[in-house]
Amino acid sequence: MTADLSNLMPEIRSRFAHVESCPFQGPRVFFENAGGALTLNSVVETSTKFAAIPDNQGRDNPASKALVDIINRAKADMAVFFNAPQGRFFVGESGTELSFRLIRTAIMGSATGGSVIGSSIEHPASRSAALHWAEVAGKPYIDVPHDDATGQVTAETYAAKMTPDVRVATILHTSPVTGIGNDVAAISAAIRAVSPEALIFVDGIQHASHGRIDIASYDIDGYVVSPYKVFSRHGYGIAWASDRLTSLSIETLRNSPAGNWEMGTRDTGAYATFSDVVAYFDWLGGQVSDADTPRGRIEAAGAAIHAHEKTLTDAMLHGVGNLQGLAELQGVTILGGIENKDREGLVCFALDHVPAADIVAKLNDQGIRTHMRKADHYSGNVLNPLGIEAAVRVSLCHYNSLDEVRSLLAAMKGIAG
Repeated sequence: MTADLSNLMPEIRSRFAHVESCPFQGPRVFFENAGGALTLNSVVETSTKFAAIPDNQGRDNPASKALVDIINRAKADMAVFFNAPQGRFFVGESGTELSFRLIRTAIMGSATGGSVIGSSIEHPASRSAALHWAEVAGKPYIDVPHDDATGQVTAETYAAKMTPDVRVATILHTSPVTGIGNDVAAISAAIRAVSPEALIFVDGIQHASHGRIDIASYDIDGYVVSPYKVFSRHGYGIAWASDRLTSLSIETLRNSPAGNWEMGTRDTGAYATFSDVVAYFDWLGGQVSDADTPRGRIEAAGAAIHAHEKTLTDAMLHGVGNLQGLAELQGVTILGGIENKDREGLVCFALDHVPAADIVAKLNDQGIRTHMRKADHYSGNVLNPLGIEAAVRVSLCHYNSLDEVRSLLAAMKGIAG
């Protein structure tokens, strides 16, 4: 067995829709994965199948019972994928909606008084929710500053701001702007060292597609992902809630079963498509390891994904063959720093002599899909301290190839001048 994904690339790419071409644009390289990853063909098939089924859960008929079985199987698959043997999973409108809901429940259900803590690197999905509900609950918000140079926040910076009366804490697993990950387990431990009973929420939306999620090791109470960013489809989000969080006063129908987070009839197809995602990670892990359990294969897949993506981002930064890397371009700023061991499949950069919008447009003209991050309510927290109005985000996943990186670097040679 080998953990080198380059030899598996044809097989891997064959499992995804629109790998090499866009139905609207034609041939293209897809480096916009942080905005939404490619979709598994199995997910497309499953979505079509369940969109045609008229039955709902909770009825006394064979179809309804089958739907309930599929949902239960998906929840079991999620427990393995996230390594969360305790707590419960449920789906909602989106990752953002679920983030708001879990954070609202934690803040409004926590003990009177106290404060809420979070960091300046967070995406608005958790940041806005924490600020809003802290204000409603009359709990001061403690702002932990991230490091502008690395785009990260550390356990030490959380510890410096912690107080014993912190009731709720939020953590960003990986930044969708810089692509730099944060040490969730260490930050969680720093929080609990000062406030052991704090309710801890983690935004895992950007991190999920890169594998290596291990909820059991984090000592947290909530974790949220957006499946369209991890090879599934739009239209739903997935949340995990600890038993402690679920025991609070959650919004639910009167006299319904205790601890029921789900509101209204769920889309069985949403659950089923995440089973497809888990099955894919299981398959990939079997190709790169001799692991004999689903969790072991999922962990092996995550390790192989990380290694392959590091090879690609290193090539983007430092060049390959006779092609100059992005970090070697004149007047370049690499967000998060050039040498950052916690980078996850993303390089975000700006040139001082070519506007980001022009770079994105010129790359698109050459069939290379990237994205511009502006200093707005999504990315201003990262870009404004650096004095950058806009940057180019090149985000990849493990199905991207070194040849695609070469295409990007060749195009940038002409664009940068």
